[in-house]
Formats: sequence, C-alpha cells, structure tokens
Amino acid sequence: MHILNFSPAYAVYTTPATPQHREPHRQQVMASLSGRSSTRHSKIPDFLVGPIRQPMPAVGLGTASHPFVEEEVRAAVLTALELGYRHIDTAALYASERVVGEAMADAVRSGIVASREELFVTSKVWCTQCHPKLVLPSLKESLQNLQMEYVDLYLIHWPMAVKPSKPHFPMKREDIVPMDLSGVWQAMEECHQLGLAKMIGVSNFTTKKLQELLAIAKIPPAVNQVELNPTWQQKKLIEFCKDKGIQVAAYSPLGGQRIPKMNPVRQSDILEDIGRARGKSVAQISLRWIYEQGASMAVKSLKRERLKENIEIFDWELSDGDRLKIDQIPQRKLITVQNLLCPEGISSVDISDVDVLEM
Repeated sequence: MHILNFSPAYAVYTTPATPQHREPHRQQVMASLSGRSSTRHSKIPDFLVGPIRQPMPAVGLGTASHPFVEEEVRAAVLTALELGYRHIDTAALYASERVVGEAMADAVRSGIVASREELFVTSKVWCTQCHPKLVLPSLKESLQNLQMEYVDLYLIHWPMAVKPSKPHFPMKREDIVPMDLSGVWQAMEECHQLGLAKMIGVSNFTTKKLQELLAIAKIPPAVNQVELNPTWQQKKLIEFCKDKGIQVAAYSPLGGQRIPKMNPVRQSDILEDIGRARGKSVAQISLRWIYEQGASMAVKSLKRERLKENIEIFDWELSDGDRLKIDQIPQRKLITVQNLLCPEGISSVDISDVDVLEM
C-alpha cells in the first residue's frame, strides 16, 4: 500500500486583498483568514483554526453520497482538486475513505497536487466507535483506507454512543448506550498527541454539549461541524463558538440533497431574488452568506460546473440589505438524531439534549 508521507508543511500565508470600504463586522471576520499562496491553482482562502492557527480551506468537498457510487465520488474528488479544492471531507460512515485516498494519491502522482501537504483531509469517528478503547483503532482504520499517515482534522461525528459494531445507520434505539464523553475525548487527544490527527474537533454539538466538553478537555475542540445555511442560521451557536475560539464548519450548506424537492435553500424566494439581482445563483448566495459568518463549509456536488460555481464566491460580497433580507428567512432544522435511528424501538438513554434547537 502506498502511503502519502507525513511531514509538516511550513508555507507562507498572506492575507487576501479585501475591498477598502468594508463594514467593521466584516473586517473582524476577514481578519481570521489567510490566503493559500503556496497552492498553485487554488483561489480558496483559509481560515486559521485552533491554538496554533492551522490553515483550513474555507470551502471543501463533501463525500457523503446516498446511494454511494464509487466512480462518481472518485471523479468528483479529482475534478475538485483540478479546480483548486484542497479540503476533502469524509467519514467512517460514508464508506468513501478508500476512494478519497486513492483519488488523492492519483492527484499527487499526476501533478494535480504538488504533495500531501497541500491537502486538508477531514474524517470522523462514528457513534458505534464512540467508546474510549475504539476511537484510536477507528482512526487507524480510516488512515489505512485513506493510505495516509495522518488526517488534518478528526471529528466526533455525533455526541452519542451506540453498541460497538461497524459504522451504519439507521441505528436501533435500544442499542444507544451512555456516552463516556471524557473517555472518548481523552482518546481523541491521544490521536492528536500521536500525530495521527493534526487537529481534533466535534460535529453536531450544541452549546450545552460543547460546555460539557470544554469542562473536561485538555485540548479544546478546534472545529464544530454542524448543519448551517440561511434556513438554519445557528446564530447562538456561532456566537458561542466564536467566543470559545472554535471554528464553525457547515455541512448541508445548500440545504441538503436527500429530499431535493423539499430543499428550503434552493426553493427560497428570498435567496432567489437576491441572486437574480446580483447575477449569482442561489447556491452562491447561500455559500457567500456562510463565508461571511466566518464559517468554513463542505459542499457536495458531482458536477464540474457546480463544483466550479461553488468556489466563485470570494471576489464579491453581500450588501447590508441582502443580509437583512436573509435574516428574515424562516428557520428550519432538517438533520436531527431521529434521522439516524430506526423509527421503532425504545432507547433507555435520554438523548433529547442532542437535538436541542438553538436559534
């Protein structure tokens, strides 16, 4: 098996040019960004994340796909890398780690990407491995699938534990067990200390869950990846994370693709009106809004033109009027823990705090 060698990257980062007349709150957001001057093709800026200010691309490619079609995901990864993407988001649950690793190795060998150090790879430990003794083995399995010696970011996928088994969903309610958050996080910290994960973080954590974690963590989470878009704006959570130095990363930034005919982002009249007036797509308006909140994002697409469109959001900005209109969009959370569970059965563990709706 070919391993993409691990060695730290020490690139020079420069702040991207910004308009002279930028509002004060936007200056604060943009101050946390750094241009990726070492990446030949990429026009995607970085957020500087965690205690050591690790560069994390503002836009990445998500690889969750239902149904999962190996060749489609492989082609999407290679196309994204050709277009300048450098962040690829995967997870044990997605079954895409092996394909992602092969595509990235091909990209390095073919010269699309100069080296592993240009890439930013995120993976996640699933609920069935959210046990202190299973976190490290799960990461090692992910690294074997990825053909890599480290990931740039490793996340707890959900703040919930299920009886040990292979990653899967839906999961049986009766298989939910109490989560040893302290023990699991200590195992995550070990992954970092061993150099197998440059940064560690969480996903789908509410402010309450983050408070629980911060109370026991020796290494605080660098990132919290959550559902975030103009129809689920997470203002309270964003403010909390900003105060605690935790980078917010958005999934489903375009409203998700599981039920295309019921997509609140793509069907938003407000976003459509703003896009029409600006000469931009609804997707671009949504992604630009997320970027202006200081959040990074993982966007899933299999089409080259949409992959290209999704990163053409950095040389323009929304107006105050646009932002005010977006603030008025009705809010609706689509992804809940109930989506992960079989409808039948009864859990002996109270998981109500996992799905708290924070406006």
